[in-house]
Amino acid sequence: MNTLQYIIKATQLAEQSVANTIKLLNEDATIPFISRYRKEMTGNLDEVQIGEIVKYKTLFEDLEKRKLTILKAIEEQGQLTSELQHKIEKTDSLTQLEDLYLPFKKKRKTKASVARDNGLEPLAKIIMSQKETDIKLAANRFKKGAVKSNEEALQGARDIIAEWVNENEFVRQRIRRIYQRKSVIASTLIKTKKDDEKAQKYQQYFDWNEPLDKAPSHRLLAILRAQNEGFVRLKVDVDKEEALGVIDNTVVKTGTESCANQIFIAIEDAYKRLLQPAISNEVLKTAKEKADDKAIQVFSNNLRQLLLGAPLGEKRILAIDPGFRSGCKVVCLDENGDLKHNETIYPHAPQKKETEALKKIKTLVNAYKIEAIAIGNGTASRETEAFIKKLYLDKEVQVFVVNEAGASVYSASKIARAEFPDYDVTVRGAVSIGRRLADPLAELVKIDPKSIGVGQYQHDVDQTKLKNELDTVVMSCVNTIGVNVNTASAPLLSYVSGIGTTIAENIVKYRSEHGSIQSRAELKKVPRLGAKAFEQSAGFMRIIDGKHPLDNSAVHPERYKLVEQMAKDLKVTLSDLIGDKQLILRIPLEKYCTDVIGLPTLKDIIQELEKPGVDPRKQAKVFEFAADLNKIEDVRVGMRIPGIVNNITNFGCFVDIGIKQSGLVHVSKLAQKYVSDPNDIVQLNQHVMVKVIEVDEQRGRIQLSMVD
Repeated sequence: MNTLQYIIKATQLAEQSVANTIKLLNEDATIPFISRYRKEMTGNLDEVQIGEIVKYKTLFEDLEKRKLTILKAIEEQGQLTSELQHKIEKTDSLTQLEDLYLPFKKKRKTKASVARDNGLEPLAKIIMSQKETDIKLAANRFKKGAVKSNEEALQGARDIIAEWVNENEFVRQRIRRIYQRKSVIASTLIKTKKDDEKAQKYQQYFDWNEPLDKAPSHRLLAILRAQNEGFVRLKVDVDKEEALGVIDNTVVKTGTESCANQIFIAIEDAYKRLLQPAISNEVLKTAKEKADDKAIQVFSNNLRQLLLGAPLGEKRILAIDPGFRSGCKVVCLDENGDLKHNETIYPHAPQKKETEALKKIKTLVNAYKIEAIAIGNGTASRETEAFIKKLYLDKEVQVFVVNEAGASVYSASKIARAEFPDYDVTVRGAVSIGRRLADPLAELVKIDPKSIGVGQYQHDVDQTKLKNELDTVVMSCVNTIGVNVNTASAPLLSYVSGIGTTIAENIVKYRSEHGSIQSRAELKKVPRLGAKAFEQSAGFMRIIDGKHPLDNSAVHPERYKLVEQMAKDLKVTLSDLIGDKQLILRIPLEKYCTDVIGLPTLKDIIQELEKPGVDPRKQAKVFEFAADLNKIEDVRVGMRIPGIVNNITNFGCFVDIGIKQSGLVHVSKLAQKYVSDPNDIVQLNQHVMVKVIEVDEQRGRIQLSMVD
């Protein structure tokens, strides 16, 4: 089986689409570039389908590397037969591959290896032949050296047979099948942890069991976390008699009872000591990987929604990082997000300099022509929002409460120090809050996604897999929107298709040395931005008021001549064609189809000509929390209150209702119908009305409902 066959079998995608996508990937094309600008080659595959091809391409390549390693190891032992080599080369399963390799793996000293050293392997073979009628008499011949009795000889032979049973490919496959279909996961409290306060959050798992294949992702990860923290013991098991029966039927032939009895004893030992621990760990590991995948998918869905959140746009913003004793840090940003002013006000206890603070804010709003105010949603947020609403301004200034999760991580980061070397972390944090309001995507790419607070058990899942998935999501979002090449930060530019960290820094340096970049063609002058990087990135770079009318669109420079020909055929200039729907409707698309350019690409071009460079994201909207809620003690059962969805999980969504604790809307309370995926009902940052159905002040938990 080759790469192409393996991927087609796994994805069920068309052969030509997969073959062409593999070719493009081998030429270092990125997923965003392939899905946007090579639709004819891929058969119009989207980013998800191309991502699946990348995934299975990597899995196949890893499998082939492992095969080579195993073949070499067995060959060096002088035990590689043509039949075994064929089996290894033919398999497309890593599990089966490891089963084939198991008998040849170098082992530590085992019971079986000691028995072999004592010369008992011939006795084991006699027993396995199942022809000897008096096995004890046969064992008598092997009493020598360390083997003092018949029973010691038989025990050693059984140890060898147990290892053979454990390494039998067919036995492992059959036991594995039972575990995959019928295993039960059980957790029990470790008695010494009974009174541990930290253990109480896992109380439901103190005596828990359920079929492993029915355990939802979040529950399995919670149980595993409870085990890792030392509060419960875990066991994954199946019916022992059924498992032993399967092994008996595989190993024991119709032979002498004397031999069969020895084999039955060896089988039970093999199952208890070798097979059961290995296979149960294996199926638990597989279940954990599936749970990881679901949790990572939840995280990536949330991250995508957060990154593509509604931007306020290029506005002059006054941002406030609220606080009590240390005061509220205030910064003023211009429409490009550049810091123009910063200072600290003290409107709250213990200083209570509210009048002075109000005068200061009013002065700053007027002096810097502020159009919006952004308030972080952390400590003292509600009090600061109430304080700001006491302002009487000469013009309307919208007030937004901004989710500041991860702002402190950014403010202490290398990126923040490079951007603001002369300011402390409090100023940097306030700037981040303001910039998040203007453009969430541009600011959040500077922060490790795990610090943004929209995940589910993100610290418990495979960290490499999580990072790769989140990086893919960030790249997808950045390239979906496109970037203004003259204002984008280096972190934002680094996610553009084909760019990366080094070229991104070179673009920023080029801008500072040469001024604004005037055309996409000028990008070729940036050091290390060669032909390949230009091909991959140019369509996602935007140049406002550039030299070429299409430089602020998603039309790739490789198609400029085609669009210019369209304008020429209509006897108008390119500038006249762009944005004129009536002219655009007159373009006969079929006329411009070639072997390389088909209708999918032409339709994308037409869409861009109608509205070049339009941001597909919605506009930011002002939201107001219930004025009488400031702490959990203010929340009462039966209240109907407004909130903002701030996290989505498999079991429901969390809603910010304006206090420290977010409330949970369980999946069963999202709608008056069965909901399998909360994303079908809610989105991150969605404004919702919720009803309070339970308040647990002691545990800081609030249950909400969106039904009715």
